[in-house]
Amino acid sequence: MSPRPLVLALLAASFLSPSVYATETDPIVEQADSHPENWPTYGRTYAEQRYSPLAQITDHNVQNLHLAWYQDLDTNRGQEATPLVIDGVMYISTNWSHVEALDAATGHLLWKYDPKVPGNVAVKGCCDTVNRGVAYWQGRIYVGTFDGRLISLDAKTGHVVWSVHTIPHDATLGDIRSYTVDGAPRIVKGIVIIGNGGAEFGARGFVSGFDAKTGALRWRFFTVPAPSNKPDHAASDKALHDIAYPTWSPKGGWTKSGGGGTVWDSIVYDPKTDLVYLGVGNGAPWNYKFRSDGVGDNLFLASIVAIKPETGEYVWHFQETPKDQWDFTASQPIMVMDLPIHGEQRHVIVQAPKNGFFYILDAQTGEFLSAVPYTFQNWARSIDSKTGRPDINPDALWSLTNKPWFSIPGSLGGHNWAPMAYNPQTKLVYIPAQQLPEPFLSDPKWHMHKQGVNMGMDMTGLPDDPKVLTEVSKTVKGWLLAWTPAEQKAAFTIPHLAPWNGGVLTTAGNLVFQGLSTGLFEAYRATDGHTLFSFDAQTGIVAPPISYMVDGKQYIAVEAGWGGVFPLMGGALARLHNSSINHSRILVFALDGTANLPPVQNSAPQPIAPTGTFSPEKAKLGYQKYQQYCLACHGDNAVGGGVLPDLRWSAFINSTQSFSDVVNKGVLSEYGMVSFSKEISPEQVEDIRNFLLQRATSSYQSLDGKKTP
Repeated sequence: MSPRPLVLALLAASFLSPSVYATETDPIVEQADSHPENWPTYGRTYAEQRYSPLAQITDHNVQNLHLAWYQDLDTNRGQEATPLVIDGVMYISTNWSHVEALDAATGHLLWKYDPKVPGNVAVKGCCDTVNRGVAYWQGRIYVGTFDGRLISLDAKTGHVVWSVHTIPHDATLGDIRSYTVDGAPRIVKGIVIIGNGGAEFGARGFVSGFDAKTGALRWRFFTVPAPSNKPDHAASDKALHDIAYPTWSPKGGWTKSGGGGTVWDSIVYDPKTDLVYLGVGNGAPWNYKFRSDGVGDNLFLASIVAIKPETGEYVWHFQETPKDQWDFTASQPIMVMDLPIHGEQRHVIVQAPKNGFFYILDAQTGEFLSAVPYTFQNWARSIDSKTGRPDINPDALWSLTNKPWFSIPGSLGGHNWAPMAYNPQTKLVYIPAQQLPEPFLSDPKWHMHKQGVNMGMDMTGLPDDPKVLTEVSKTVKGWLLAWTPAEQKAAFTIPHLAPWNGGVLTTAGNLVFQGLSTGLFEAYRATDGHTLFSFDAQTGIVAPPISYMVDGKQYIAVEAGWGGVFPLMGGALARLHNSSINHSRILVFALDGTANLPPVQNSAPQPIAPTGTFSPEKAKLGYQKYQQYCLACHGDNAVGGGVLPDLRWSAFINSTQSFSDVVNKGVLSEYGMVSFSKEISPEQVEDIRNFLLQRATSSYQSLDGKKTP
């Protein structure tokens, strides 16, 4: 049966039997392997292996791949979404939670939906106003919006069917409540499952399940307890009361911050075990001593938690990083697969989280099977072979020692959110790996803020010293790692010029596709990593590619658009080997493609000499405030990463009044730059302006006529 009649039949059946929405999974997703022309869910199948059985494009002809069509997107911020393709129609989400439906063969726009997310919510997110994708279910498209809504759209017209707010106003969520939604929903048995982010600012993590037909709340699972262990009247109550709460200090700072544990990315369903696996994030704040008085493991932070899809009931958990204080989330992509373990075929889940270890767990029970470093790490001396518990290096416990700790991996991890892929032919997992070391040190004067990041650490960044930048940049790396999970060892690596590269696709054509932070889109031979194809996308790529087929022709598609947390916060490191200007597009390739991108338009503001003067004393004070309140969007030490304005070259800094209008009065709120008047005094705003003038003056004087430092 072809996909189109199948969809029509299901839609017809839904009018006769409303119960179909509550009891059935979607055959479009279930039958993904028998319909390889589609990419119907986030990871193509429930297992989220990101493997396409299509093999028209192979390692023998991929050198003939060419751009078939492209479409410019409506924002030049970061793009992280996985497109869906169902019966020849492509559904994409873009920055600011916009959704488009396109003819997958031509790029012709069928409809477009703008949820009109208020610009002022941008300040609630750490990592750009991105969106990682939509979900499809029985003729509807579902999208989570950055301001916390979950919206059901008619797949044919884009009209709103229902809309609900996923953040409960009456729940115990901490004093900050800085919630955003940028992850792709998952739909299981007629229930739309959605998480959220915000732990870098202050939030209490939870996941919600909504009825796909009506939008009614079916269940909610909180990942960390409420203060005093009081119940939420949620599916998580018993697990939090009996298991999680005893692992927290009863009077720690988490009772005010919310504790963190947001499920901002990985949510995976396995039909064989009938379980949903949640990848739980970091603590809020990062500072473990402040958060929990340096006591307990803090469940379910940095854990994989298995729940029942119909009810949200807890089944099991496995914590990868107890006492988290490094932002070592377990939010990274989870895969389901069958692997030979000690001579026995086991049904497992695998994950390469931030902490640098590749984990293999029994999918049914959560039994720890194996964990081996996939990259260099220095925070754990070993992993217990029976329990999976790490032996933490005492020096790594920076919030307890009050001494600096140079951590590898840093908070961005050995692998972040960018999806990995598994090829059942090569038996390899392809991981977008990286090394971004980071110093950690407690800030004895720190306290929680209503605005800005709340990490509980010294925010001092890289100094304005080219020699230091040169030495630090030598430790910053990115590569594609081919990993043999059955043997827990590397098969080969493909070195890249920089970190923060895109997600991965692998296909039956013996190929692996990946976009790079440097602006290239490449294809490698899956068996040995040899580069076979390279395309200049004119902008950094962080999103994962997909493959699909229309009318017998195979296509490869990827969203291009440099963004996410590293370009926003990374400062000078985010510009290593990447000086491109952001051009957000959807790029689609085929063997007979004839399209070409327009010539590169370098529209970046050119560095100009500042006209204002600065006070060194005020600039010194302003640096501390800048790092606390401004770094998250405008970059470490006021070096923009290529997404949002580089404030060194802003005309606003030359005028006390103009700068105050922006920072104190919020005249640019609709663009995401809200007023900070409740947190920063006018005198402190002027200090920040002096710091920016100092940085502008220093940077302009060191220009070599070609690029900024």
